Amino acid sequence: MSRRIRSALIGLTAAALMLTGCSSDPLAEQYREGSNKGYIAGDGSITEIAVAERGDPVEFAGLTETGDPVASADYLGEVTVVNFWYASCAPCRAEADELQSLNAQFEGNGASFLGVNVRDQAPNALAFSETYSITYPSVLDVDDGAMQLAFSGSIPPNAVPTTLVLDAEGRVAARILGAIPEASILETLITDTIAEGSPAEGN
Repeated sequence: MSRRIRSALIGLTAAALMLTGCSSDPLAEQYREGSNKGYIAGDGSITEIAVAERGDPVEFAGLTETGDPVASADYLGEVTVVNFWYASCAPCRAEADELQSLNAQFEGNGASFLGVNVRDQAPNALAFSETYSITYPSVLDVDDGAMQLAFSGSIPPNAVPTTLVLDAEGRVAARILGAIPEASILETLITDTIAEGSPAEGN
């Protein structure tokens, strides 16, 4: 784990107590209080993968909650943040505001966001996006699980939410299992991956 990521983790417990987003969301509050109601989550681990150790580009295709087709080819050439979620997932709700804030920050600045809804049909997914003002699309994956299959080498079963950072070639560069511990951590993972394409940084 890089020094910048480790630095961002310092004081994480205190920062978590100060979270105010989704204050009216009982499920999000239960998650923050440690009452997961039987929810199976990732272990919260953060993994960065060196450029030379990354696998093949992940190829995927699907339909969003609005019925629009998306494919991995649409995202090549820039960093892509892929978040696996579903509407009744408490940690997914807890991190929704942070994901949208980062999406707005990086839109047009080297990174795009794409959700993967693993359980819901379009009406529930659309309602979630409206509630949390999410502006990036999500692929509906409940019927055939094609997106989960495409990323099966990168995420274990039931680890939702999981957030992946793909490099400009579509390879997994970083992974957060479970809810984002702090927005600045994901921000750093995205920024570092974007910087790989800079001649000044090199590979």
